[in-house]
Amino acid sequence: MKIGLQIPDFTTPAGPGRLGTDLATVARTADDAGFEFLAVMDHFFQIGGIGPPELPMLEAYTTLGYLAAHTSRAKLLTLVTGVTYRHPGILGKIVTTLDVLSGGRAWLGIGAAWNGEESRGLGIPFPPVAERFERLEETLQICLQMWRGDESPYQGRHYQLDRPINSPQALHEPHPPILIGGSGEKKTLRLVAQYAQACNLFPGPDLARKLDVLRGHCEAVGRDYDEIEKTCYFIFDVGRGGEKAAEVVDQLGGLAEMGFGTAIGAVANVWDYTPLEVIGREVIPAVAPL
Repeated sequence: MKIGLQIPDFTTPAGPGRLGTDLATVARTADDAGFEFLAVMDHFFQIGGIGPPELPMLEAYTTLGYLAAHTSRAKLLTLVTGVTYRHPGILGKIVTTLDVLSGGRAWLGIGAAWNGEESRGLGIPFPPVAERFERLEETLQICLQMWRGDESPYQGRHYQLDRPINSPQALHEPHPPILIGGSGEKKTLRLVAQYAQACNLFPGPDLARKLDVLRGHCEAVGRDYDEIEKTCYFIFDVGRGGEKAAEVVDQLGGLAEMGFGTAIGAVANVWDYTPLEVIGREVIPAVAPL
C-alpha cells in the first residue's frame, strides 16, 4: 500500500507570513519520508468540515507548482479539482505545465464539483448536478484529446474548441494519470471505468459495495478492473510522538484487504513535522508489502 499526504488546512501556527516556508518544509519532509503523493484540495474557501470559509485557503495549482519546486519524487495532484472551476482546455494546459516542470509527476484529480457557496461567492457558474456531470465527461475527453496531440476541433454540448494545441506535451506517458473523486454509483464510478486510472472514495460502511459497483462498470465497458488504482481518503493520526502508529498500520491493513492500494489524506499535527517523520519511519515500511 502507498501513502499520500493531502494538505487541507493552511491555518498555520506562525501565520501567513511564514506559510510559504512552513509549507515547503512539510513538502520536503513528506517527500523525504517516502510519501507517494502530495495533494491539496481544489477550493477557494475553506470547507465546512474543517472550518469557516474565512480561514486561509490557497489556490490549488499555484500551490502544487510551489510544492513541485520543493520536492523531487512525490506525485502531485488535487483531491480533487471541481470541473466547473476552470475551462477544460486551460485545465489541460495547467496539468501539462505542472507535469513538465515537475519532471513528469502531475496527476489530474477531478470531480463534478459540489461547493455552491464558493462558486456563488466568486461568481463561478454552478450549473445543476446533471449538467456538471456532462461537463465532467467532456472535460475528460478534451484533456485526453490534448494529451494525445490531437488538434482537431472538439464539438461538445457544453464546450467547443477550434484547435486544442498542447505544446509542450506532458512528460508522463501516455498522459498524466486521471483520478476521479466521488462515490456516485451511476455516474462517477462509470466515468472511472471509462476514463480514469484511479478512483478516490471516502471511508464508510459501503466501501466494499462501491468497489463491487466499480467492478460492474468495468465489465460493462470492457475495462480491466485491476488496472484501476483504488485510493481511499484517510486521516493519519499517529499521535504527536508516534504512539498511535501501530493503530494506523492496522487500519490501513483493513483497507488493503478490501482492495485499496493507496490511502491519501490529512496528517494530524502536520505543521509539527514530526508525525510525517513517524509515518515515514514506522507506517510506510509496514504497509508497503500489503
